[in-house]
Amino acid sequence: MSGPEQPPPPRRERATALRYDPEAGGAPRVVATGAGEVARRIVELAREAGVPVREEPALAEALARLELDTDIPPELYAAVAEVLVWAFGLENGRFAPERSAP
Repeated sequence: MSGPEQPPPPRRERATALRYDPEAGGAPRVVATGAGEVARRIVELAREAGVPVREEPALAEALARLELDTDIPPELYAAVAEVLVWAFGLENGRFAPERSAP
């Protein structure tokens, strides 16, 4: 006999910040990452600075495994490129922020 089903544990909020300079070339770099209160602060600072914020939990989790100040690996290029296209589109008024973090 099994007991009542347990709800899944709450998902821990995570945020990762990238820096990308198309003029310099190269891959985007991880410049900040954190969970919980640190994640909330990363998002808060990004918004204060006018940086687009997009909620992509699986991508944030994958990026959080990287060392700070390292280029993203080739296996994440496509996912990060999608986010960069979205962010550059916001800056140019082409996209609505429908996937922004709350």
